[in-house]
Amino acid sequence: MNVTELRPGNYFEDEDTLYQVLDILLNKTAMRKMVAKVKVKNIRTGAVIEIARNSGYDVQIVSITKRTMQYLYDSGTTLVFMDPKTYDQVELPKQNLVHEIPYLAPNCEVIIVSYEDEILGVELPAKVALTVTECEPGVRGDTVTNGGSKDATLETGLKIRIPLFINAGEKVLVDTTTGKYDKRA
Repeated sequence: MNVTELRPGNYFEDEDTLYQVLDILLNKTAMRKMVAKVKVKNIRTGAVIEIARNSGYDVQIVSITKRTMQYLYDSGTTLVFMDPKTYDQVELPKQNLVHEIPYLAPNCEVIIVSYEDEILGVELPAKVALTVTECEPGVRGDTVTNGGSKDATLETGLKIRIPLFINAGEKVLVDTTTGKYDKRA
């Protein structure tokens, strides 16, 4: 496929590297070929870069497989996921999922992204429900000093700020992109 035909969300291979298109800007000046400036994410490393290619440059579009799987448990060096339909289990190294670990509670559903037989990573849902395990008791009238919020530790070890009215044992929704409290679950 010609580089100028790429759209955000496409996956392609270029120079033995797998990329996901985040954004594309086509620039045409008077006596030059059109230049495509493509903001891409390297799927294997997670690095976001911008590459520029002239029109007429071809890239290889690839097909990415996405399967919904359930997080089961932490086995020490790996995390174990299971397909709820076929009961197939997959183990992924913990060092590849450093960002995702604080949002993974047992039985949480995620999307496993793979290319051919290589598992590329895990896509988290936009929001996850986690139980508050520790928090200070909320003191009425304490909204001036800390803005009506308090520190809390969730079941996965994630530390966030929550409103004063939430107590230990309650479930809260956490935004997985910002890592912040969203609302009660």
